[in-house]
Amino acid sequence: MAMLSDVLRDALRHLPPASRLIVAFSGGLDSHVLLHAAAALRGVGFPELRAIHVHHGLNPRADAWVEHCGQVCEDLGVELRVIHVDASPADGESPEAAARRVRYAALEAALLPGDGLLTAHHQRDQAETLLLQLLRGSGPAGLAAMPRWQPLGAGWHGRPLLEVSREVLEGHARDHGLAWIEDDSNRDTRFDRNLLRERIMPLLRERWPSLDQTLARAAGHQAESLGLLGDLARQDLEALRGDFSGTLSVAALKTLRPARQRNVLRFWLMEKGLPMPSQARLQSVLDDVLAAGPDTTPLVAWPGGEIRRYRDALHAMVPLGDHDPGQCFKWDGRSALEIPSLGVTLSGDWLASQGVSLAPGETFTVAFRLGGETLRVRDRTRDLKKLMQERGVPPWLRDRLPLVFRGEVLVAVYWKSEV
Repeated sequence: MAMLSDVLRDALRHLPPASRLIVAFSGGLDSHVLLHAAAALRGVGFPELRAIHVHHGLNPRADAWVEHCGQVCEDLGVELRVIHVDASPADGESPEAAARRVRYAALEAALLPGDGLLTAHHQRDQAETLLLQLLRGSGPAGLAAMPRWQPLGAGWHGRPLLEVSREVLEGHARDHGLAWIEDDSNRDTRFDRNLLRERIMPLLRERWPSLDQTLARAAGHQAESLGLLGDLARQDLEALRGDFSGTLSVAALKTLRPARQRNVLRFWLMEKGLPMPSQARLQSVLDDVLAAGPDTTPLVAWPGGEIRRYRDALHAMVPLGDHDPGQCFKWDGRSALEIPSLGVTLSGDWLASQGVSLAPGETFTVAFRLGGETLRVRDRTRDLKKLMQERGVPPWLRDRLPLVFRGEVLVAVYWKSEV
């Protein structure tokens, strides 16, 4: 116990501070050992310790697992929260991927500011992850496997046992007489990770006994390379910023070599919180979007994200949702007006900043461009379409900009580059 306790205590020092530590507790050997060792460390200065069990409902014994986890936590004096989720896979999604997706979504939603989520991923898990990513043709981001910690929701997610071997965890469990759940689905070799764990890794270890340690070290080298690529991308991003917030300059991007272009695009998308496109989709950005004429508006889309171009500006965003440009709203010009289809809220402060004065009891109409609108700008009446062109408003946003009318007269146009 002392050895694992010391390792865990040292690992926690390398994680961000936390007001609460929450162990993701499946009831299996790994998470039981982590919870047991963390409970033994409680004392002066140790954060509050809790556990969360995610009930997927996929196994006939799932309810019995909840009872087991509850008993373990009661014996350790640790508060347990059970979260029930629907792990039904989406179209084209594997049951394994669906379970992981909903599990982490539930854990993320449970975190409060200052919380640290601990999972029991260990050295063997890291080695398996590296091989899986290699077989999928991943680059440095995938081959870096699992980081020691990363932000998650309002808190962070840490893996304090990444450098601990599976044998050490098994020894701790035996020495302390721990009882754990054996999930029979973990041996189902229809799933990639299980096939690797049950059939391929044992064969490789026969030839290379230090396989887990070696592959985990290789993942560390990739993580170091990824950090250097990140440093380079951050430098490039500052030089490539477009005239509009959040955009990149196409002309500046074209001055970089293709590998460097791909690198900076990946980090730009990561900075925006967008899912990463496939290698083929990313290459389409270089081949089709950057090479397109300045008077075109090319688009490359993938699930959860898209990149568009207008003139010299490259835009990345969540795919545009449905929007009816024929809808309109009545507004008093003072209270907040939410437009759900756009995720936009108009405020009285914004309207006042546009130089629009309010008469008592006055009501405005908020609508969208249908064509032919004009706006008074500096004592001149200007065509709205030409104004949008001059201001660089991308074509795909022009019928999504809220227009504020006083009677039949357009008095203000709401535009922010993130609309």
